Amino acid sequence: MSLISVIIPAYNAADTISETIASVLNQTYSNLELIVIDDGSQDATVDIVTAIADPRIQVFSYPNSGVAISRNRGLTHATGDFIAFLDADDIWTPDKLEAQRQALQANPNAKVAYCWTDWIDHNSDRIGPCCHITANGNVYAALLLSCFVVSGSNPLIAREAILDVGGFDETLTASQDFDLYLRLAARYEFVAVPSPKVLYRRLPNSMSTNLKRWETTSLLVREKYFEKAPEPLPRSLRRHSIGNFYKAMIFRILNDPPHPKQGVEALRVLGQNLRYDSRLLHQRITLKLLAKAVLMMVLPPAIATQLFTRFKALSNINAIVSLTISDPRLLT
Repeated sequence: MSLISVIIPAYNAADTISETIASVLNQTYSNLELIVIDDGSQDATVDIVTAIADPRIQVFSYPNSGVAISRNRGLTHATGDFIAFLDADDIWTPDKLEAQRQALQANPNAKVAYCWTDWIDHNSDRIGPCCHITANGNVYAALLLSCFVVSGSNPLIAREAILDVGGFDETLTASQDFDLYLRLAARYEFVAVPSPKVLYRRLPNSMSTNLKRWETTSLLVREKYFEKAPEPLPRSLRRHSIGNFYKAMIFRILNDPPHPKQGVEALRVLGQNLRYDSRLLHQRITLKLLAKAVLMMVLPPAIATQLFTRFKALSNINAIVSLTISDPRLLT
């Protein structure tokens, strides 16, 4: 029975890390080691982890260095045949690792197994699907088109594969996981577990302070791997890739608590959506996005919140996600 190393980078995660760790220890696949990398936490994170009586847990504390360095530090301590990462505020379903391990056994050419992702809120209640895209085998083009793995909490990766590509790029300030997955996809096959096993926590304002950094880095990573593509890509893939990114971006902006600055930013990003996907000129969702952005911009936050709470139809912008193009075979 292969050993799986689970690595949790943690910084001031006292509010969520108990539940996150419980979701690992409750896995039906029990032959695992859990490595928690404390990234200079100033709260009770370390005390909470060390109080959990399970011999599979190891804790290592370092000065604050960021998530990419913390994940790579975890790799140096890992002894498992397979590696999985989990953010300190996300949760796994109990069968997540077992389902991924079985998928890799059934597909020996694959070195990375990923599953679908659902959103949860601050109470850990499911609030809807995040990404339910299935791609198998050579997924390089599909991954450039849409980052269907979603987060660092998703894949189970063969040890030799992640070591071969060099772990996480510590020079990036965001999108380090997307960068890693593209390097893996350039060399190895992926296999999908078509069921939501990762519960990705969506917190108010979780992206707002890092929005510009996320945008800049994500676009740079995309451009880098378009240039490094191991085989020819459809001509329109770059445009649709950027268009998909801006759909995800406006979805996140307009689902944050309303604020005038968010409204201004949403209008800018809506313009980018229209630039890269002309279909939006003829979609009803575009008017809803525009209306919500303008209301966020002109109304006091408290009034905008009351309005969106009362009129759910105006607040719900999930239709923008359905316009994501996920299959590169449909492109020319």
